[in-house]
Amino acid sequence: MKKVSNIAVLTSGGDAPGMNAAVRAVVRTGIYHQLNVYGVMYGYRGMLKNEIFPLESKSVANIIQRGGTILKTARCKEFYEAEGRAKAYENLKKHNIDGIVVIGGDGSFNGAYKMSKEFDIPCIGLPGTIDKDIAGTDFTIGFDTAVNTAVDAIDKIRDTADAHDRLFVIEVMGRDAGYIALHSGISTGAEHIMTPEHLIDVKDIIEDLQTNERRKKLVNIIVVAEGSIAGGAEEVARMVKSSCPQLDTRVTILGHIQRGGSPTSQDRVLASRMGYAAVEALLNGTSNVMIGIVNNKIQYTPLEQAIKAKEHLDPEWLKMVKILAS
Repeated sequence: MKKVSNIAVLTSGGDAPGMNAAVRAVVRTGIYHQLNVYGVMYGYRGMLKNEIFPLESKSVANIIQRGGTILKTARCKEFYEAEGRAKAYENLKKHNIDGIVVIGGDGSFNGAYKMSKEFDIPCIGLPGTIDKDIAGTDFTIGFDTAVNTAVDAIDKIRDTADAHDRLFVIEVMGRDAGYIALHSGISTGAEHIMTPEHLIDVKDIIEDLQTNERRKKLVNIIVVAEGSIAGGAEEVARMVKSSCPQLDTRVTILGHIQRGGSPTSQDRVLASRMGYAAVEALLNGTSNVMIGIVNNKIQYTPLEQAIKAKEHLDPEWLKMVKILAS
């Protein structure tokens, strides 16, 4: 494999807290090894528009604690087509770029995989997604921060629920994966957690609520992932209200606050380790892999496998939730 001397870094898809920490690690590790490092604005869209510029060590000063991404992010339909990828590659050649680090989710990895196969350019993926829905790593960049943001909000909601003896149905992010709902629900003592992976009959929840009412347990929290099979928080609340009109039921949708904010220490360390490992992988001739951390050790997963494989939510966790909330 050719020696890598000019690398590009980009953030793609949904933003995640910790992306800036990963960019910083890639830039400073690259510069340490005397590589020229370039930033690509707005993900693959910037690659197509040649929004590519050199980065220096000072370019990434004072960003490790910032949420969002200094490189911005976007989705690009044109990159889905071979013609668009060819145009992007021509722009990379203008800067003599011979290695790419892509920070994003499986859609971003899919673009990197196709690019590497079509133009023989080494690509490394870093899992940057709050959903933790990628196999090959114990945690993804942004997940811990998103969960802690949700936990902080749910704790506050429980205070007001307790003051008024209310039932709150709280919707968290997770269109295809329920990890934010699972972890934030367990952390806040939620009575029920609803995820996209497992169907929980709302009738069973209503039955439990009626039992709780008889036991004088009047404060209940239901955490619902936005992609829950039973529907979002509004739909779940509607079904509960129709069967339990006596309960004072409220809905809170946390929304995009889960994407923002300063990354936690765990996300900063995770992103830094992954960014450092990405550059080391390119220098060692490794290509077309995702950097993951499993059992606290760096692990490579082929991009093709990372795209196809999904992290599976263990139903044993939901069983635990039911026992602990009883």
